[in-house]
Amino acid sequence: MDLATVDPTIRTDIRYAGPHNFVGRPVDGYAEPRCLLTRPAAQALHRVQTAALAGGHSLKVYDCYRPQRAADDFVAWAKLPGEQRMKREFYPGVPKDRLFADGYIGAPTAHSRGSTVDLTLVPVSGPPQAAYTPGQALVPCTEPAGRRFADDSIDMGTGFDCFDPRAHTADARISDTARSNRDLLRRLMSAQGFENYPLEWWHYRYVDEPYPDTWFDFPVAGSSLR
Repeated sequence: MDLATVDPTIRTDIRYAGPHNFVGRPVDGYAEPRCLLTRPAAQALHRVQTAALAGGHSLKVYDCYRPQRAADDFVAWAKLPGEQRMKREFYPGVPKDRLFADGYIGAPTAHSRGSTVDLTLVPVSGPPQAAYTPGQALVPCTEPAGRRFADDSIDMGTGFDCFDPRAHTADARISDTARSNRDLLRRLMSAQGFENYPLEWWHYRYVDEPYPDTWFDFPVAGSSLR
């Protein structure tokens, strides 16, 4: 189902439906910038949002259900060593041929089961997010907040989809502020049944997912999950 039908207050920035992602173009299967989730995961995320709003924050989702064809698109992209137009921002310190082996990209992925979400926290009354323009100068996702891409997220220590050890949830090199913010997101999500993927501070799976052994492949468009 479309998350917006359960909680329209949760903000969206579906990166794989546009050009601002590690491949630099819309990913196969993302016909529309929607967040599709199973009903239990969407309802749990609504409860997380209620708690986040009480503390002056809102959730913002970057990716939700991901069709299997999108994971296949990532595999095909990984086999093109010369296609690295977005390296400077998204994997500045990791060779492209290590992205799968090091766990930064997975195929198949839990996202294709419809109960996994990539997300962050943004201030309720903060400034709007900066627009991304294809071809603009890229800044490494590991740069401090204020220098990397001006996402409206609170400081999580790196940008989203940052393929670097600093994006590991418990990495010791991030600032105290970023560590506190990651801990806040983890507490909010864990309280409603979500589990973090330790290599990515933004990645959470709903533990009681209804389709633990099914990888769907319908496109991200009209809602098809329940």
